[in-house]
Amino acid sequence: MYIENSILKKQLSYWLIFMFSLISLMIIVGGLTRLTDSGLSITKWELFSGTFPPLSEQQWLKYYELYKLIPEFKILNYDMTMNEFKVIFWWEWTHRMLGRLIGLTYLIPLIYFTFKTEFKKLFNLYFIFLLICFQGFIGWYMVSSGLVDRVDVSHFRLSLHLFMAFFILSLIQWNYFKINIKKNYQINLNFFFPFIFLILIFAQIIIGAFVSGMDAGLIYNSWPLMGNTYFPDDNEMQNLFNISAFNDPSLVQFIHRNLAYIILFFYIVILLHVYQKRLKKLFYIVNVIGFLLLIQILLGILTLISSAHILIASMHQISSIFLVSSSVYFLYVNINSKLPSLKDN
Repeated sequence: MYIENSILKKQLSYWLIFMFSLISLMIIVGGLTRLTDSGLSITKWELFSGTFPPLSEQQWLKYYELYKLIPEFKILNYDMTMNEFKVIFWWEWTHRMLGRLIGLTYLIPLIYFTFKTEFKKLFNLYFIFLLICFQGFIGWYMVSSGLVDRVDVSHFRLSLHLFMAFFILSLIQWNYFKINIKKNYQINLNFFFPFIFLILIFAQIIIGAFVSGMDAGLIYNSWPLMGNTYFPDDNEMQNLFNISAFNDPSLVQFIHRNLAYIILFFYIVILLHVYQKRLKKLFYIVNVIGFLLLIQILLGILTLISSAHILIASMHQISSIFLVSSSVYFLYVNINSKLPSLKDN
């Protein structure tokens, strides 16, 4: 995305930074909505009518009575009081309002920038807007899975919703880089190292959503063993190779743990390669990724040991935002800024 006008370029950059921050906040609030089991408190989509919260006792009673009709209330929360319901309602309402705010704060400036420059230069940004709209549909698709025959949402739909949030966040970051980072055509690190690393991080986010969606973090609250053994003793190894493994909480937790070890091992391979090739301009970002990766693993362990304590679990998700964004930057500079090795000087 090449923008000649320096003022417009600065405006676009500030806007993308703002959108990145707002979507990061959305991910954090979404995680807290899940951790507080608030996601099913509003049982209607209400794209426009739900903009304002209940303003009278009668309106509160209407939402409360609708909540009483779903399995989560009938089976799990049958003794929930109105005041307790209001707590989970506010989390879900805030999450949905942030979604509306993201849509408006993205579309209105985008229209403004369209009048200031050519549409074809903003095509990528319009594609992101379509993804934001689609994300709203996925959110309702996720919520609807928990309104009839389940006491919770489908962990598959939850993982899709979370993956799309991180994908949109990464695309916004990528377009910011396209505006602000110039290309430098020299030799660089092999493209597959940062690309595969980022793919592994996204895979871990998806599996992490499975863990969250099935409350798999509430079992085997020990590390490095799962109870008394490395492999969960309530399962058999051959089950790990069945598609049904993604519906089994203990196996999903096992996969989540071991994928973290694989990511750490692959990072060490990248680190050694960068230092052996003496790619000096990559030292900083590789070290930052290593620090964030260790923080993420430590918070993951603490989340398990604490039985998914809400504060620690939320910090675990927040750190994943930093890890993903640094990994996206690592990939971008390797594609667009071909960095020189000191051996070539």
